[in-house]
Amino acid sequence: MAINNVNNGNNARPQIDNQRVNQQQSANQNASQQVGTERRTQLESPNRQDSVSLTQSAQQLSQAQRRSTDAPVNQERVDRIRAAISNGEYRVDPERLAQNISRVEAELFGLDRR
Repeated sequence: MAINNVNNGNNARPQIDNQRVNQQQSANQNASQQVGTERRTQLESPNRQDSVSLTQSAQQLSQAQRRSTDAPVNQERVDRIRAAISNGEYRVDPERLAQNISRVEAELFGLDRR
């Protein structure tokens, strides 16, 4: 089988798309540099551990939650109040409620209640 017109008998080099070659070379260099940078970063930086810090308010809330779960429960009183609510007999004293809320906030946030 004969191949005709290969380079038309010329010894000239085939034409190369220089722009495409340059783009490919640039992409290869960028990829190589990125891999090198990642490896250097991994080698140079010590193993870091994640850490969490809580605000003072979050710490106080956490303490309050621990205290509430550790507090004893008067189940008899809980049952009495539950029954009163179910029967529509439970009444809230708004002034007493406000005083108790104020007291709890003062305890939680270390406020002076004057």
